[in-house]
Amino acid sequence: MPEPSSSAPPATTTENAVAAFFDLDKTIIASSSALAFSKPLLREGLINRRAALRSAYAQLVFSLAGADADKTERMRAEVSALCAGWDVAQVSAIVRETLHDVVDPLVYVEATELIARHRADGHDVIVLSATGEEVVAPVAEMLGATRSVATRMQIVDGCYSGEVDFYCYGANKAVAAKQLAATYGYDLAECFAYTDSSTDIPLLEVVGRPHAVNPDKLLRREAMERDWPVLTFERPMSLRNRIPSRSAGLVALGVGVGAVAAGATWYGLSRRRRSK
Repeated sequence: MPEPSSSAPPATTTENAVAAFFDLDKTIIASSSALAFSKPLLREGLINRRAALRSAYAQLVFSLAGADADKTERMRAEVSALCAGWDVAQVSAIVRETLHDVVDPLVYVEATELIARHRADGHDVIVLSATGEEVVAPVAEMLGATRSVATRMQIVDGCYSGEVDFYCYGANKAVAAKQLAATYGYDLAECFAYTDSSTDIPLLEVVGRPHAVNPDKLLRREAMERDWPVLTFERPMSLRNRIPSRSAGLVALGVGVGAVAAGATWYGLSRRRRSK
């Protein structure tokens, strides 16, 4: 299996360093990034209403029942094939103008405050997300995270090939955390992890300080059984009111294929391209 790669350049390894690992969707931001991004795509005529409804339905299912690993994997495979041939620069250009407006209002105040506390304590902050690295990296930097690891699509001659180099989902988040610990000297027994999804239980199990944030039903039950702290984040607020403008501007860097795991958002784009 291809290995994860961090968005940040290598740093000096510090023995027994501490990291705080954060999921993105519904942990740092108050929605699925794919669902949120479907609205400007629909408004600009890049996807049709059927595709937007499919995306909304998928998000509703995940919200009520938690992400089903088998269904998510099938969706990932379908969308990976559909996006084959998309020009990376073109996709980034489509979203560049709307990403700030889409993501900025969704970030939880509680998440940014928690990230700030970890940084003040000298901890590295790492975002681990199944969303594509094109959106995760600038959002992580905007939030003051040390680095990020996300789903990485294979690119050939400037286009998505339809293959995934690394799928940062489920057990692969634990793989990424272990590799980062080996690279940067993190003591996993002292590290923190925050997520809303039961699919991230493997990540929570490899750290000494796991936390469930706005957990789905299965994760809430697991947290209660294992006595893991349960946090409630409920105050999304525009980052422009809380962070320097220079950092806020980083969110406009572009997305690429933002959310393979919930990729029905992109269905209409593929149809439109094929019809030309």
